[in-house]
Amino acid sequence: MTATSSSLTERYIAATVKSITPTAQDDVRAELAASIDDAIEARLDQGEPRDSAERAVLTELGDPGILAASYADRPLHLIGPRYYLTWWRLLKLLLWIVPVSAAAAVALGLTISNAPVGEIIGQTVAVTLSVIVHLCFWTTLVFFVLERTGADTGVVWNIDMLPEPSEQGAGRRDLIGSIVFLLIMAGAVLWDHFHGFFPTGADPIPILNPELWPWWITGLFVVMGAEGALAFFVYGRGRWTRTLAAMNTVLAAVFAGFAVVLLATGQLVNPEFLEFVTTAGGEGFAAGAAESAAQGGIYRILAVLTGACIVGIAVWDSIDGWLKARRAG
Repeated sequence: MTATSSSLTERYIAATVKSITPTAQDDVRAELAASIDDAIEARLDQGEPRDSAERAVLTELGDPGILAASYADRPLHLIGPRYYLTWWRLLKLLLWIVPVSAAAAVALGLTISNAPVGEIIGQTVAVTLSVIVHLCFWTTLVFFVLERTGADTGVVWNIDMLPEPSEQGAGRRDLIGSIVFLLIMAGAVLWDHFHGFFPTGADPIPILNPELWPWWITGLFVVMGAEGALAFFVYGRGRWTRTLAAMNTVLAAVFAGFAVVLLATGQLVNPEFLEFVTTAGGEGFAAGAAESAAQGGIYRILAVLTGACIVGIAVWDSIDGWLKARRAG
């Protein structure tokens, strides 16, 4: 086969066997590859170009998920088999996005309004469970109606819907990205301390609290150095493991905890910087900084939003490591 054809066939076979039990994958892979080759050769004998012959054969085989179910003798039924895979793929996508977004929005709003911790946890859990139940019910109901009425969703599988191959190892691009990000962070901290980012018309004012030096900042650099060492170790090993994912989670938790504790206790940002901003903003801003809709002031709202971003980045970094470890395994 040509390089392009080989890539298409390999992607189709990989998409088919991934949902079959590991013990049967090799047999199905060999059988399917032989069947595809025979079908392509038959079309070539009739004078059809190789690329179009391969696309036609793979298109005739249909959705890899349905083909995998036939190999595994596993029927796909919701109310009926017609829309099962479309329903399941849409529901999984929605469950990854909607409940998380709803929980984050509720928790963030209650935190900004200075609600008690118990109320924040209780309402966040209640809203999340409610969203999950409604999401599953209404999505299933829609596909039930489509199935029973015989409506056509217009979704027809074709060869261009094959998933791209997922990277299972630890590539050089990930290493370079991690190191560059850490160097930029370290450079920003040093520049802020020695030169300052915020112009005042006189000497620039550091944004980070100068009292964080030397011990807190040294701790930050130690965590960043550990992150860099982990990136090199993962690259040298060639793949993620559960142990490395756990170490990445610990480092992300330490970094987020470091930043959130300092932010919550008012030690992260330079008080001189806040005073300058308040004064430069005029009386209206000063009033808002003191109290904004009885929610603790503008600075408290900004602190909550900043803390939410820090925690969100740490959680995503941790999840990304575990997903890569799962794919590599």
